[in-house]
Amino acid sequence: MENPQDAIAHAPLPTAKTLRFRRNIPVQIWRFVAINIKMLNMIRKGHNQK
Repeated sequence: MENPQDAIAHAPLPTAKTLRFRRNIPVQIWRFVAINIKMLNMIRKGHNQK
């Protein structure tokens, strides 16, 4: 098995664009809303089965 320190050292770093998206509050709010809508749809489908 590979040494964890070596694995961390060779892990890819996020690009500047990725970091901007991660720090952008409106994008994070939109992602939060979108995933909650997906979860609600999944729950709704599960409750309608008979």
